[in-house]
Amino acid sequence: MNKNTHPFWVIVNKEVTDYVKSWRFIILILIIAFTCMGSLYTALSSFSSAVKPNDPDGSFFFLKLFTISDGTLPPFIVFISFLGPLLGIALGFDAINSEQNKGTLSRIMSQPIHRDYLINAKFVGALIVISVMLFALGFLVMGFGLIKIGIPPTAEAFLRMIAFIVIAIFYVAFWLNLSIFFSVQFRQAATSALACIAIWLFFSVFYTMIINLIGKAIAPPQTASMEQIMSYQKFMLGLLRLAPSELFSEATSTLLMPSVRSLGPLTMEQVHGAIPSPLPLGQSLLIVWPQLTGLIAATVICFALSYISFMRREIRPR
Repeated sequence: MNKNTHPFWVIVNKEVTDYVKSWRFIILILIIAFTCMGSLYTALSSFSSAVKPNDPDGSFFFLKLFTISDGTLPPFIVFISFLGPLLGIALGFDAINSEQNKGTLSRIMSQPIHRDYLINAKFVGALIVISVMLFALGFLVMGFGLIKIGIPPTAEAFLRMIAFIVIAIFYVAFWLNLSIFFSVQFRQAATSALACIAIWLFFSVFYTMIINLIGKAIAPPQTASMEQIMSYQKFMLGLLRLAPSELFSEATSTLLMPSVRSLGPLTMEQVHGAIPSPLPLGQSLLIVWPQLTGLIAATVICFALSYISFMRREIRPR
């Protein structure tokens, strides 16, 4: 059967069209595009001062477009970390309950199509829109940087940018699946949207405050041994890494700054004799593999919960 005539891909095409034509997506894409272009402008304005002779990342100067800023606006990766969840939430918070409230869900399910086609098409359609948007923004930053700098990026720098965009897609996909899950659980779209935004605000604002309070309460004394201090630092890092934004930040900063050689605490013996130099792409990927695995696992778990809840849900118009 032709792919374009398969019921699943018909629903996917319909979802992509609805997303692209919706006002909320247009407003979000304008906000994200303007903020990212603003961060690109600040990066380009401070680019000459950011490239230093003894910089271990000097050979990857093109990657600084995503990480540097003059202080006026945060860098590109910070904007993606902050606004990316809003994009995922906006595309998924009413994916199922709006169809049920309008009475179209029961009509769709009365057609000779598999029930799981709908929930899968909702996710795939939104993921296609998110992927195209993030790749477009990433290549736009590369294009403007190439025009301004006049020197193309190396092959490894280009691959690092692609890896950064792929990780950003997984990061936004987590929030998309979380919002779809709440859309299945709650009948009202406003309730599911508020639940998603509450979780996003908790991890973005309050979670770090709570971790800092816990850290002050269990901080080892000044007379503590090196093992106790290392154990404390590893425990605090483990708590911080429960937040998706922390996993995304660690993974992207390591890929876009090749001189980062470790994401955990190091002893003086490990640091002694180390020569500051950029790591190959393969070594950087090995360092961020736990963070990437955590993001993928969280995304898959949220999708599995949405899938199971939808398949067990009784579909009936209000």
